Amino acid sequence: MTATRGFGIDIGGSGIKGALVDLEKGALIGDRLRIDTPRPATPEAVADVVAEVVRHFAWDGPVGITLPAVVKKGVAQTAANIDPTWIGTDADALFAKRLGRPVDDVAMLNDADAAGMAEMRFGDPLARHGVTTLLTFGTGIGSAVFQDGKLVPNTEFGHLEVDGHDAEKKAAASVKDNEGLSYHQWAKRVNRYLSVLENLIWPDLFIVGGGVSKKSEKWVPLLDIRTKVVVASLQNNAGIVGAAAAAVEGIEH
Repeated sequence: MTATRGFGIDIGGSGIKGALVDLEKGALIGDRLRIDTPRPATPEAVADVVAEVVRHFAWDGPVGITLPAVVKKGVAQTAANIDPTWIGTDADALFAKRLGRPVDDVAMLNDADAAGMAEMRFGDPLARHGVTTLLTFGTGIGSAVFQDGKLVPNTEFGHLEVDGHDAEKKAAASVKDNEGLSYHQWAKRVNRYLSVLENLIWPDLFIVGGGVSKKSEKWVPLLDIRTKVVVASLQNNAGIVGAAAAAVEGIEH
């Protein structure tokens, strides 16, 4: 019998969020729990918080966990907005040990890839055709690219160089807050970033997500690019939903 419930944890640069997920509806069951990301966000410190989140929900099934990092076969290859000691860490083994469960019960994914997978499954059907790029605007910028609904894992388009700068250093949602930018000012930076990206990969659709997607009406209408832009239907819960689905289905990259 196919599982109808799962559990996902989304590790971000500012917060670690977890929740039970209804895998038929692609929706959270009840409230999510959010705990500030520890500083420094070392593997051990983050694992402690993840264990606290799992314990809070008394969940004993498979756990899907996202990292703001390139993840290949459960090992973190990069570390964006988390401690650099993550690089080379076997995250699968770390979390399995900390949670006291088999490695096969832990699925590790890049955070944007997990969010994108959730949007492919539960979001706008238009996203499943052609080249779709999901971008999460938060502490940094995460990217996930799909061809007819199939993921090309571990793209890092948030680190594209735009006008001599790492894109996320200028256009992440955190930059808007840190520099006190208005939505209009910030949208101009996002527009510039998207225009460079669309000229490189020529997508058919951009999906924009992350925490700032909750205020999409304040900035998405200001964008003026060739490619159609839609807001992530699951907003900032997409990573949790995608992680939960990946864990149940044993998907890992």
